[in-house]
Amino acid sequence: MDNKLYLVTGAAGHLGNTVVRKLRAAGCNVRALVLTGENAPDCKESFVGDVRNKESLREFFSNPSNNELIVIHTAGIVSISSRHDHNIYDVNVNGTKNIIELCRENNVSRLIYVSSVHAIPEKPIGQTISETTDFSPAHVKGFYAKTKAEATACVLDAQWDMHVNVVHPSGICGPYDYGRGHLTALVTDYCNGGLKAIINGGYDFVDVRDVADGIISCCRHGKNGECYILSNKYFSIQEIMHKLHEITGHKDITIMLPHWFAALTTPFSELYYKILRSPPLYTSYSLYTLRSNSQFSHEKADKELGYSVTDITKTLSDTVEWLAQNNRIKL
Repeated sequence: MDNKLYLVTGAAGHLGNTVVRKLRAAGCNVRALVLTGENAPDCKESFVGDVRNKESLREFFSNPSNNELIVIHTAGIVSISSRHDHNIYDVNVNGTKNIIELCRENNVSRLIYVSSVHAIPEKPIGQTISETTDFSPAHVKGFYAKTKAEATACVLDAQWDMHVNVVHPSGICGPYDYGRGHLTALVTDYCNGGLKAIINGGYDFVDVRDVADGIISCCRHGKNGECYILSNKYFSIQEIMHKLHEITGHKDITIMLPHWFAALTTPFSELYYKILRSPPLYTSYSLYTLRSNSQFSHEKADKELGYSVTDITKTLSDTVEWLAQNNRIKL
């Protein structure tokens, strides 16, 4: 009998709940960590705790049955904000340090840390970005990226105490997002008629289910101390919007805002969405990202983890269907 117990942090988040969903479908024993007030995914055990508070996590790590513990640390704050936010640092960096310490104290077998492609130093346009083991906040642009780079370095430093792996997803999209992830917000605003214009540029967008599969495979096949990019390929925003037009039959968005205009209005955009208590659709950092090099290679994950990707049209179609089923968009 398999005595593995998977401990998933951030289990109410888009990626976390998808990982739990897939582990449960495979018959695995899963324990979920959620924040107070969050809805726990369907699994045998769920605990309330905050990665910023180490003491609140001790019960989550309890192991009376002496199981082999595998920790999948998805908890984190994804942000395109251009401003320093101590809470983001406290969750992404200090929270990860707390998880590492508890993994050491509780003889965890494996720690899989969900980093980001933003933690990897960018290369000039046209050059392929692949895995590295050299992470430093000084080597990346943007506050969010700096927190993920610092946390990634901490995880890799722990490889002498336990088996650790780092996965780097690109822009996650797909169904099961109970929050308001950035691409989910784009799809929602488009389908509900709130999106009238788009910004030129694009990024590497990947299906959340592919990332979850990659993580689970990494739990079984990842080599100690190795990092794996879990990406798909580059898609322009215009291409994404046209596919949504074909899927939904809604009006195709053809108005393109020039970058100089978008850059001028970003401070007002961030303030407006802050008042609404909702993540902004674009910021100065996201504008930079849409024009940055996002030519990521997932070749290593393909070879070592059996990683594969879903066609973006299916991802968007499934997202639209799921949002409609949950009464969040009108078709």
